Amino acid sequence: MNKSILIIGACGQIGTELTLKLREINGGKAVVASDIHEGSDELMHSGPFEILNAMSYDSILNIIEKYSINEVYLMAAMLSATGEKFPEKAWDLNMNSLFNVLNLAKVGKIKKVFWPSSIAVFGPTTPKENTPQETVMEPSTVYGISKQAGERWCEYYFNKFGVDVRSIRYPGIISWKANPGGGTTDYAIEIYHKALQEANYSSFLNEQTKLPMMYIDDAIEATINIMDAKPEDIKIRSSYNLAGMSFTPKEVSEEIKKTIPNFEISYNPDFRQKIADSWPKSIDDSKAREDWGWNHKVDLEKMTSIMIENLSVKYDFSY
Repeated sequence: MNKSILIIGACGQIGTELTLKLREINGGKAVVASDIHEGSDELMHSGPFEILNAMSYDSILNIIEKYSINEVYLMAAMLSATGEKFPEKAWDLNMNSLFNVLNLAKVGKIKKVFWPSSIAVFGPTTPKENTPQETVMEPSTVYGISKQAGERWCEYYFNKFGVDVRSIRYPGIISWKANPGGGTTDYAIEIYHKALQEANYSSFLNEQTKLPMMYIDDAIEATINIMDAKPEDIKIRSSYNLAGMSFTPKEVSEEIKKTIPNFEISYNPDFRQKIADSWPKSIDDSKAREDWGWNHKVDLEKMTSIMIENLSVKYDFSY
């Protein structure tokens, strides 16, 4: 059966590059991008696009029927830092959009669903180092609460209704193409922009805040790989731990200085520090590696080289 894919929330940081990669693999017409607003020129011109409110069941159904969709990637969400400013809106968006897609799959309108969870499901009582797949979860943000609840609902719909839903817990995702989306790990994107623009950066996390991170290419590959895996290889139907690298603001700044020696960083922690302190420092993703062959490719040194090389063009920076 040929794939006909709908991406909801296609204009976000991950959604943008996921859309382009899936179009590259499956052909532009096979991947319908949708969001509440239009996206980049490349996204808009490389295949079909629909304005879509993820909170509307009927609107999603109309697009599914219009394009004969059989796979949905639900990327729409309000992230951690933004969610703390608008907690009820974050809960409504994050949960109702998931219910809409799960219920469409339940009645046979969709064959396969991808829904991303996050390291935000973990909390202050979770083991910080090498956080296990199964462990204590007491999330302290509305984003984390919604993701934890979503994991339970995904597992429930699989067990009760046979919905083929697949999920991974994203760490902080770093990319140069799309702007940050309001997450606590966004410093690790902003720092590269500021290094090239101003040669200095004021970090909203302290210098020793170690968090799990991943370069966008690895995140996209993991997302596509789990959706391409055989159903019998997906042993976990809540969400898989996923890891790439872990580093602190100080460590990434030292890596930047290897290319931009005059770069300076200062530290002015804000409300996001408390969120970061509640999250793991490193992740055990051995289950994903065992079950469906996950393996990351990009480390901090390689990622820094990629970020500076590409952003240098944007900011007309020579090094």
